[in-house]
Amino acid sequence: MLESRVGANGGGQPSAAARRLVDAVGLSCTLGYAALAFLARPPGEPDLVAFFILMAWTGLPVFGLFLYCHRRDEPVPLDRLLFWAIAFRICGLVGGPLLEDDFYRYLWDGYRFATTGTPYAVVPEAFFTDPTVPTAFHSVLDGINHPELPTIYGPTTQFVFLLGYWLRPGSIAALQGLLIVVDLATVILLLRLAPARNVMLYAWCPLVIKEIAFTAHPDGIGVGLLLAALVLARNYRWRSAAVCLGLACGAKIFALVLVPFVLVSASVRHWVLFGATLTALYAPFALSGGTDLYSLLVFAQEWEFNSAAYGLLTLALPAFEAKLVLGLAGALFWGWCYRRYRRDEGQSVPRGDWVYGVLLAASPVINPWYLLWLLPFAAIFPSIWAWTASMAVLLSYVTGLHLNDYALQAYQQPLWARLLEFGLIGLALAWPVLGRISRRDQ
Repeated sequence: MLESRVGANGGGQPSAAARRLVDAVGLSCTLGYAALAFLARPPGEPDLVAFFILMAWTGLPVFGLFLYCHRRDEPVPLDRLLFWAIAFRICGLVGGPLLEDDFYRYLWDGYRFATTGTPYAVVPEAFFTDPTVPTAFHSVLDGINHPELPTIYGPTTQFVFLLGYWLRPGSIAALQGLLIVVDLATVILLLRLAPARNVMLYAWCPLVIKEIAFTAHPDGIGVGLLLAALVLARNYRWRSAAVCLGLACGAKIFALVLVPFVLVSASVRHWVLFGATLTALYAPFALSGGTDLYSLLVFAQEWEFNSAAYGLLTLALPAFEAKLVLGLAGALFWGWCYRRYRRDEGQSVPRGDWVYGVLLAASPVINPWYLLWLLPFAAIFPSIWAWTASMAVLLSYVTGLHLNDYALQAYQQPLWARLLEFGLIGLALAWPVLGRISRRDQ
């Protein structure tokens, strides 16, 4: 496993050869993302084979560059890191969403928030025959999945959707631009926690570029706020850290699992401030017709997609019992991580890669963009398994819908795709152990 000391600087100035190599990889990846943008522009979805070729084209050289720099203790030039990171994201802005339709909900939420003060009160299907819906939002309304449910996106995220609406109603490009800015801020925050060559793994990661810059998934909002809280807490700025944590949890419930780690040394009043921030976010929506909690509950009870441990366990147990077993196991692991973190006073960053890795492994649903919560920590603590997972999880896009296979349901995966996805991740997890066994036997 390639562990990194938090805050290490990577040592010295990069050599001319390293600069040339960084630029060569950056240019090659830019061409790959430009090709992906070209495929994303026409109506319909791109060919899956072309998509996976371009993901390999833009991902494998980055991992190779990291290994080259890591083994030679070569720093990555900061100016080039940021220049190419911006170039990749511009390609996503030009290309637009692919293999996803969640963005219709974001645009609709922004419209409803702007015009009524809440996106939660009335479900989208109530407007299918409403003549007052603006023409520009007819296609948006038609594209929303699960229109019978209120939106599942949290209050913090809704304010970003609202800002996107104010910039340009019904424009996914406006929302992409906002989320790209947030994502670049996340890169800057990561540079406070890890050397540039490690941060390159996140800043140049194909999954990050695809899910945020191309597809405008809003998880990056919560991730950025969580990292901001972590950086602030390391500098003992507890009030600001507590507010950022409240905003992060208001973006997505995933942030809750790291709150005790970030506020471990905070006083009671800072915990109260965290709770007050979260309450202030939710209270106006709760009083005016509802929140995201109802749809979250439906999601937790009924949905399954691309699951790992949960999918295996339900072969032997009913769904509720499987969730109970995995929930208990996850809670025990979380407790072990928390105890270890409190004991290790020299470790200023929690192992979010472990916590989110186990959370996702136990979850009934593993969407690719969920890994956005794990990958910043995998940049601070690089490992083979995490970055293998960042590529392998893209196999979850192999579904009946994208295969045009009418023998499968729309979001049903062929068995081979799931076996390949988790087989690759399992091999990556076992690789360090296999390496040690091999060296011992020599």
